[in-house]
Amino acid sequence: MLKFIIIDDEPLAHEIIEEFCSMLPHVQLEKNCYNAMEAMQFLNESTVDFMFLDINMPKLKGLDFLKTLTNPPKTIITTAYKEHALEGFELNVVDYILKPFSFDRLVKAVNKVSEKQTTKTIIKEVSSATDSSTRFFVKGDKKHHQIDLNHLLYIEAYGNYTKLFLKDEMIVSHEKISDFDELLPSNKFLRVHKSFIVAIDKIKFIEGNRILINEHKIPIGQTYKSRINKLYSS
Repeated sequence: MLKFIIIDDEPLAHEIIEEFCSMLPHVQLEKNCYNAMEAMQFLNESTVDFMFLDINMPKLKGLDFLKTLTNPPKTIITTAYKEHALEGFELNVVDYILKPFSFDRLVKAVNKVSEKQTTKTIIKEVSSATDSSTRFFVKGDKKHHQIDLNHLLYIEAYGNYTKLFLKDEMIVSHEKISDFDELLPSNKFLRVHKSFIVAIDKIKFIEGNRILINEHKIPIGQTYKSRINKLYSS
């Protein structure tokens, strides 16, 4: 879990960042700071992994505040002023995003923090209690695709990538199959081969060393047979 703070004098900016980050289960808001002095006091007492920092704030500007920190958290600059970008990157900020920014743009910035922390870049969004489905985002083809687990048939390893086979399309993801093996709920998905994960409820039949899902034939690995047997053995 990556902990962060928001430093911005505009309440609306806090609302937008909070709303976007609420869809990212691997990040957690620790504090809303509305000026640099408030943030300085908090950071003297606590540590966080990263912070969203506005530049144009009263009393102490964002970049001047950043210069005062001897060991600052990883920093994502959020501002309406592009002319300070060079100075920001000279201070080793992780990213510099211009307001107003989209969810995708914020995700890209947070992923840069995640990559530095060697954290998975898969973004899982668990739905509300009124919706039994689960959704998550995966990066592929320079986009973040939202995946509904109810539509996911199986996943196939594809070198350093993976192919996600859905009901109506196939998406190539930048993630490894081992990442999905950790992410997906074990009561709904099963690793049946070093290169394949299948949706249990999409299995049409199992015959010999293969599984049929729709028209797709998926091999069963020798070391995974005991897992398959548990599906139909009492």
